[in-house]
Amino acid sequence: MGQVLHGSATTTHAIRAAIQRSKAPLKELAARYGLNRKTVAKWRKRSFLHDAPMGPKAPCSTVLAAEEAAAAIAFRKHTLLPLDDRLYALQAKKAFRRYPIGFFHIDIAEVRTEEGKLHLFVAVDRTSK
Repeated sequence: MGQVLHGSATTTHAIRAAIQRSKAPLKELAARYGLNRKTVAKWRKRSFLHDAPMGPKAPCSTVLAAEEAAAAIAFRKHTLLPLDDRLYALQAKKAFRRYPIGFFHIDIAEVRTEEGKLHLFVAVDRTSK
């Protein structure tokens, strides 16, 4: 089975291991493998040969609140619907009626799955809407 490297990778596991074992100066190793000195220094410093994971350490939504994300994930895991069907099921069908402050608007979304009908209840507070 071959190695899986990202698109910009300039080294393989074998080259990385050779860099880590070698006592030669950075300049010499960079010239030998056709690499930048910073790349050689990076692989010499690391104690592993695989690519480090990129991106945020704790991924989170930049649009949804934590509670909204949890509800969306629970809905996805329970219904196992395709993305388009989930979007259609969760969209509001019409505009909310105007309520005075202190009242809630409750919306019900009905979803059909293999288990039958499911109902998702969403309450929107007028002050936090």
